[in-house]
Amino acid sequence: MTRAKRLLSAAVTMVVAGTTLSGCLSESSPHEAIRDFLVGWKEENYDLAAERTNGDPKAVAKALADTKLDLDAISFRFRITGVTRTGDDAKASFNAEVDLGENNPLWHYKSEMPLRLIDGQWKVLWSPSVLHPQLKDGQRFAVLTRSVGRQPIVDRDGASLQTNMPLYVVGVTPGQLGANAEAVCRQLSQLTGYAADRLISRIRSAPPSEFVPLITLGRKRHQQLKDQLTGIQGIRTQVQEQPVAPADPKQIVGLVSTLTAEGEQQLGGPQRAGDSMGRSGLQKAYQDRLTGSTVTQVITLDLKTGEKAAELQELQGLRDAAEVHTTIDSSIQRAAQTAVQGTSASMLVAVEASSGNVLAVGSTGLDQIKDGLAGKYPGGTAMSIVAANALLKSSVTPKTRVPCVASRSVGGARFDYTGTVTPGTTFQHTFAHGCVTGLAALARLVDADQLKRSAEELGLGLPWKLPLASFSGAWPETDSDAGKAMAIAGQNVQVSPLSLALVAGALASGTWHPPVLVTKPASPDPAGETLPDEPVQARPIDPKVKAALTAMMRAGVVSGTAGAAGTVTGVHGIRAEVPGKPMTWFVGWQGDVAVAVLVEKSDPAAVAGRFFQAIGNAS
Repeated sequence: MTRAKRLLSAAVTMVVAGTTLSGCLSESSPHEAIRDFLVGWKEENYDLAAERTNGDPKAVAKALADTKLDLDAISFRFRITGVTRTGDDAKASFNAEVDLGENNPLWHYKSEMPLRLIDGQWKVLWSPSVLHPQLKDGQRFAVLTRSVGRQPIVDRDGASLQTNMPLYVVGVTPGQLGANAEAVCRQLSQLTGYAADRLISRIRSAPPSEFVPLITLGRKRHQQLKDQLTGIQGIRTQVQEQPVAPADPKQIVGLVSTLTAEGEQQLGGPQRAGDSMGRSGLQKAYQDRLTGSTVTQVITLDLKTGEKAAELQELQGLRDAAEVHTTIDSSIQRAAQTAVQGTSASMLVAVEASSGNVLAVGSTGLDQIKDGLAGKYPGGTAMSIVAANALLKSSVTPKTRVPCVASRSVGGARFDYTGTVTPGTTFQHTFAHGCVTGLAALARLVDADQLKRSAEELGLGLPWKLPLASFSGAWPETDSDAGKAMAIAGQNVQVSPLSLALVAGALASGTWHPPVLVTKPASPDPAGETLPDEPVQARPIDPKVKAALTAMMRAGVVSGTAGAAGTVTGVHGIRAEVPGKPMTWFVGWQGDVAVAVLVEKSDPAAVAGRFFQAIGNAS
C-alpha cells in the first residue's frame, strides 16, 4: 500500500473514532480531554493536544512533534479501549497504531494516560510514559533499520547467474554531525536530487552512533560525484559488493541499477532512493522478491549517552528476500553462446524436451527476450512439421509421392523453390529438403480444422505465460487451399524461437510441454494478490506419428539440407527458410535437448551442430 493510501485510510479511521468518542461526552467526564489530546497528536495539532495536559504547553507540543520525527513515522491512529474514574482522578487505556513506512507491518502497542480534574478541567497528567509506557524522562524514540542484501538469481543447480559488483553506500553517523545535519542533507540533496526532508528524517530517527545509509550509487555515478561528496563534511562512503552484474543469458537475467530520486516517489514497495533496482529481465520482474523488506527495530535511547535503553519492538518485513531459481543450465548456456559466436545476428533457444524447461538462450545481434522468447517471425517451411503431424494420422506416409518442382500454384498462391528439384520424390525427401512447392501441394490433402488442431497439439497459440514477455505463436484461420498452402509454407504463421524449440521438444519426447523458466518462487507477485491462470496442460503426440516424424527429422540431417548439424551423433532436425527475410531456421534435437536456431546470413544447422558438439564436450 502506498504512503498516500495509508494516510487516507488513517484519516478516515480517525474520523470514525472521533465521532464515537464525542458521543460519550458529558460535562463531568474526562472524555473531552482524552479526545482532544489523541486527535491533536494524530493530526499534528500539537498545540491542541498540549492544552489538554498539565505540562508546559511548548514542551509537550515539542515532545509530540519530536516523537513523529524520532520514529520517522507516516501516521498515528488510536482507539480508546477503556476509561475508569475514581473521584477527581481517571485513567484512559488506548491502543496505538503507528505506520513506520518501508512496507513494515504496523507497530501496535497498548498504553495508558492518567488524568486529573484540576480547577474544574480534566487534564492529562503529562510524562513521557503517556507516549509509550516504557519511555522515560531523558529518553527518546529511535529506529534501527536493516535491509537484507539483494538476493541472487540462480541456475538450475543453484549457482548464481550474477557476479559481484561494487556499490557505493553514502551515509553519515548522526552523532558526528552535531548541528550540521540539516546543512549536510541540503548539500547532499542539491548534489543528488534526493529529498532533503527524507534524508534528515532518516538521520533524526537513527541512533547517533549508527552508520545511516542515505544513498547508494553505482560505479559510474559515484565517479561523477566522488569529489563533491568528499567536500561535504560528515559524509562517509562504504563499498559493498552485491551480486548485480548479470552472467549469461544476460538479457534474461537483467540489469540492476540504483533507484533514482524521482523513482522513489513512484514506489509502494520497500525500496527507497539509492537502493538496488531491477531494470530489465528477471531482475525487474522479481524486484520485490529479490529485495524483500526492511527489518525495523523500535528502541529508546538515553539522551545523554546516546546508548540504547530498551528495545520496544522488532518489526519483521511483510516478506522475506528470496533467491529466484531458474531452469537455466549454465553449461548448456555456455554451449549456446559458443555456438552463435561469429554470426552477425542469431538466436538459439534450447529447452529440455521432457519438461519444457528453458535451458539456454544464446544470441548475437538479437535480444534474448524480445526476439528469443517473444519474437514474432514467419515460421517458414518449419511449419511442415504441423502439416506432417496432421497428415500422418491419415493415409499419408513418409513414402507418399510428393513431387518437388521449381514452381507451383495452389489455389492461386504461387510458390517457388530454388533448390534441386526432384519430381519423383517422396514426402520424406520433400520434408527433409524443405521443398516449398511440394509442401504447399499437401494443402489439398488436409482440411483447415486438422491443421489448426495439429498446431495446438504442438503448442502453437496456446495461452502459456512466462514471467518475461513471450509469444506462443499464431496459426491463421485458413478457408481456402491457398491459405492452407501458405500456412504449411509458414508464410502467414508467426512463431518465436521458444515456441519452435518446444515443437522440437514435443517430437523428441512424445509430449508437448509448456515452457518453464522460473521454478521458485511460483509468481513474481510477492503479495499473491493475482491468481495464476489455469495452467496449460501437456499434450501427448500420437506414438505412430512421433515414430514417423522422428525418422523424417533424422533424414533432415542425414540426407537433407540440415546436414551441417548431422556431423554430431544422434541429431534430428530440419532446415527451414524464412519467407521474405534473409533468415533461416533449424529446428531439432539431440537426446533430451531440443533447439530452435534462427540466423541471418549464416547456416543455422552449422550453429546447431556447434551447439550439440559443445554440449558433448562439456559432459
